[in-house]
Amino acid sequence: MAEESNENKGIISELFQTFFAKHWPVWVGGILLGSLNVFLFMIKSPWGGSGGYNNWGENIYQAIGFLGLENVAATKTSLYGMLNILIILGAFAGALLSKEFALRIPPKGELIKGFIGGGLMAIGATMGIGCTIGGFFSGIPALSGGAIFLTIGLFLGTLVALKYLFWEMERFPGFSMGKSRTFLAASEKTGNWQKYLGWIVIITALTIANIYFGNDNKTMSWFIIIGLIMGLICQRSRFCIVASFRDPFMTGKSSSTTGVIAGLIIGIIGFTAIKIFGIGAGETAFRAREMTWVFPHFWLRAPIGGFIFGLGMTIAGGCAVGALWRFGEGQVKLWAAVLGFLLISPISKKFIVPAFVDLLPHNLMYKNFMPDYIGYTWSVVIVLAILFIWYVFVKWNERTGKFSAY
Repeated sequence: MAEESNENKGIISELFQTFFAKHWPVWVGGILLGSLNVFLFMIKSPWGGSGGYNNWGENIYQAIGFLGLENVAATKTSLYGMLNILIILGAFAGALLSKEFALRIPPKGELIKGFIGGGLMAIGATMGIGCTIGGFFSGIPALSGGAIFLTIGLFLGTLVALKYLFWEMERFPGFSMGKSRTFLAASEKTGNWQKYLGWIVIITALTIANIYFGNDNKTMSWFIIIGLIMGLICQRSRFCIVASFRDPFMTGKSSSTTGVIAGLIIGIIGFTAIKIFGIGAGETAFRAREMTWVFPHFWLRAPIGGFIFGLGMTIAGGCAVGALWRFGEGQVKLWAAVLGFLLISPISKKFIVPAFVDLLPHNLMYKNFMPDYIGYTWSVVIVLAILFIWYVFVKWNERTGKFSAY
């Protein structure tokens, strides 16, 4: 009996080590996240990030009464506000279970860049109606023409921000240098408390989901569960959209790009099926289901917002999703980025964006659903062709280093 117990314990330990002893390939994370994004769409609507940040910020301003923002609509945590919280908790649990959690406090210059980057992401997301999650990772599978232009903006913003970072390192190398500190780090033989706390975090999150389910809020319950899983997947696979844009031009590595492309392909398949068959739509809501995640930002509003967002995410070192899971594993620079994002988003939405939108005619910011113009088949073919070209480029560049700084 004792031998059988030890054998079972060994099997469980081996299973645990499979998930938490080392990081997963990014493409595994991309496929899993793309699949969960399809599930979110089936349940309610696709994955979005900036709306959750904005929800946090609006609730803060409503609580303290500031700049007239106490009258905003947010009175509670929205689905996407909760989803962001659970992504952080899922990443926190993943970091704890792998004993990778630690409070990592960077030099002051990096904290400043984190906050500024987060603020730029907020302005970009509100300006372009979308971030790297909702506008790109969900917008491309939604076959939104505006999402393609937002992606162009993200690329350009990333390249300009990289130029700035290289310039900063040459001209002001001391700005981001200085003393950094680490607390609560574990080693192979110490820090077992992290594993116990990780299980507590997971159990607590599932308990909260069960409470919502019991209160007949099944949608929120599922968003909590999926958000928890997404956070864990992001942390274990190091899934980061800013890295997919940045790394080929910085280090030449293509793993993050490959992971993002894999997730997008899964999303395209699932989203297209949902839209064609009207899955989750009533008889009168089929068109609304088709237009889900197709925003009025085609064509000029999207690239402008994407460009500003690209600047911010590169300076901050994390995109809308990367900031969340890095927050969960204790990277304090990304705490500053998240703070900048949530504090600036409501201000940008209320004061900056309306003034900008008033300057644009309707033909520069309308909803463009690609199948309306070229049909579903050609829409999917064109998007897949763009992804294939992107994949070929980053793989070629990885081998040749032609467009890489290092």
